[in-house]
Amino acid sequence: IEPVSVAVHAVDRTPITLGDSAVVVGAGMIGLLVVQALKAAGCGKIIAVDLADEKLELAKKLGAELGINPEKTDAVAAIQDATGGHGADVAMEVVGATPTVQTAIEATRKGGHVTLVGNLAPTVEFPLQSVVTRELTVHGTCGSNGEYPECMDLIARGIIQVEPLISAKASLEEGAAWFDRLYAAEPGLMKVILQPDVK
Repeated sequence: IEPVSVAVHAVDRTPITLGDSAVVVGAGMIGLLVVQALKAAGCGKIIAVDLADEKLELAKKLGAELGINPEKTDAVAAIQDATGGHGADVAMEVVGATPTVQTAIEATRKGGHVTLVGNLAPTVEFPLQSVVTRELTVHGTCGSNGEYPECMDLIARGIIQVEPLISAKASLEEGAAWFDRLYAAEPGLMKVILQPDVK
């Protein structure tokens, strides 16, 4: 529920009109939850951007219409093309690094909204001229603020799916080994649940 609440809070902080197009830069666990929260909030076309093709495939299964790998194609150009040359109405940046912040900003239409969710780096280079001249609104979001009941309801009704994000369920005794694998950024691992009674 906690990671779902981060995504739901981020989407709640973002002004969304029914049918808006949205881009999610970063398709890790929170990004994949943001995709689902955007869909639940009424967004139409949702575009996911990530360097991992397997994450993009999962994003499409969870509600994204398009997945873009910026190592294989110009992400901003592809987003412009997918949105009739305008750019996305809203962009959610879910990494927190200079290249991804810049992608989110450049992919947003004039007068659109960019919500910064990721905070990997304490500081990033910010394309001030692009934000100012295109009159973008930038929102920051952190954690959650009372969304747990809403999140429990969204999960219970299947509107937000969490099972596809759970990589493994393991015993407490296996926990240290799983943490080592997660810290080593093993491909394909997202969320590991430790349960005392799993053998």
